[in-house]
Amino acid sequence: MRRVFFLIPMAIIGLIAFLAPTASAVSPHFVGTPTATRSGNSLTVSGKEAGLGNQQSVDIRVTADAACINPGGQDPNAANKQSVAGGGQFPVQNGKAKFTVTVTATFKPSCSPPMTVQFSNVVVTDIGNGISVSLPGTF
Repeated sequence: MRRVFFLIPMAIIGLIAFLAPTASAVSPHFVGTPTATRSGNSLTVSGKEAGLGNQQSVDIRVTADAACINPGGQDPNAANKQSVAGGGQFPVQNGKAKFTVTVTATFKPSCSPPMTVQFSNVVVTDIGNGISVSLPGTF
């Protein structure tokens, strides 16, 4: 009889432990600050995200403001400014994901020399995990 009183509570504790959700160390974050480089009318942003646990992929979005700047450092007219955005899904391996996103500004009329395209207010967002980082400066 004593054995039954011992086994029943142990069985209940075992059942509770078996049915309890598994805890995971998931804490999405960017590793360092993503890098941005400009080439002509395009901006390429690369980076790494970690703390993703067992996710299959991440949905990364990059937004920025583009302006056509004259040699004097001025953006001469409102038609020479625009917002650009781009993104993609990137695979997660061992809780980490590397990403590279390129956005391109297209101006009409085109931004041709001596004018150059300058990107600012660059923001990288992991849409699914709700985290983002702003890249300081202009590119």
